[in-house]
Amino acid sequence: MTHVAEIVTFSLADGITPERFVKLSQASEAFVRAAPGFVHRQLSQGTDGRWTDYVIWQDMETAQKAAAAFPQQDFAPALMAAIAADSVQIRHEAVHWDMAA
Repeated sequence: MTHVAEIVTFSLADGITPERFVKLSQASEAFVRAAPGFVHRQLSQGTDGRWTDYVIWQDMETAQKAAAAFPQQDFAPALMAAIAADSVQIRHEAVHWDMAA
């Protein structure tokens, strides 16, 4: 079975600090952890200020189901408002190799 990487890159909305955004993102932890097919998640910020939310799912079906349920969660409006909507890029990729520490 090939896992699927969901890679979302974006910029923060005006006035949102990195610390605030991390707290808002952490509010989604219980939902993501409980989602069937969740494997791993990582949030990072590049030197250019853009962010990447990198989530590994069991397969494309579980990634799509989580994406469909995400907007209905209590934390979603605040989290989405913290992201500059016109900056969001989402893609899914098949994971062909994985190496952990």
